[in-house]
Amino acid sequence: MNSSRVFPPCFNAIARWSIVAAIALAGAGAWGWYRFTRSEFVELTGYPVEQPVQFSHMHHVSRLGIDCRMCHASVETSSFAGMPPTYTCMTCHSQIWRNTAMLAPIRESLDLGRPMQWRRVYDLPRFVYFDHRIHVAKGIGCASCHGAVDRMPLVALNQPLHMRWCLDCHRRPERFARPKELVFDMKYKEPADQIGLGRRLVSEYGIRKLTDCSVCHR
Repeated sequence: MNSSRVFPPCFNAIARWSIVAAIALAGAGAWGWYRFTRSEFVELTGYPVEQPVQFSHMHHVSRLGIDCRMCHASVETSSFAGMPPTYTCMTCHSQIWRNTAMLAPIRESLDLGRPMQWRRVYDLPRFVYFDHRIHVAKGIGCASCHGAVDRMPLVALNQPLHMRWCLDCHRRPERFARPKELVFDMKYKEPADQIGLGRRLVSEYGIRKLTDCSVCHR
């Protein structure tokens, strides 16, 4: 018997399998962390954003038929879609529901001449440039990014805004392009031959498949 041997031979197999198990565990942990950081819980998709007044898009858009541009007036002419100034709200609410407690911040904003501090739901990092104007001009509907806001009592983030998600559209715009006159139509349904229509519109509207970094990172 070799008296210099500390561990029995089976420990060699145990050591090898321990290494394999450690690598597998590290890989599983990395994958789990990746999935967690991309989950709705972390990205906050589907969670309504608290606002100073809980404005219901479902009520105003779906039930009353108010067009997106009534509140987001600069969406066709600016990179920023714009937030409604107080007087836009009071155009209607100086006549209806004008004394409700819910609208007290609106009335106070008007009386003090102080803009409402609406919170942005789609708040891009400072190093990302997005132009609403060009997307509208190329036939990309509001719902393609913002989801069915006409069915949202309170607006929530519809997409996590990962770069991969943006690139999927930039690489294959024919999947999302629609006639320009229907960009703001929240009841728009994709036709059965969306790809055929999309390819025609890509050509007609001169849509380019821009994927260079400088397009969005300036």
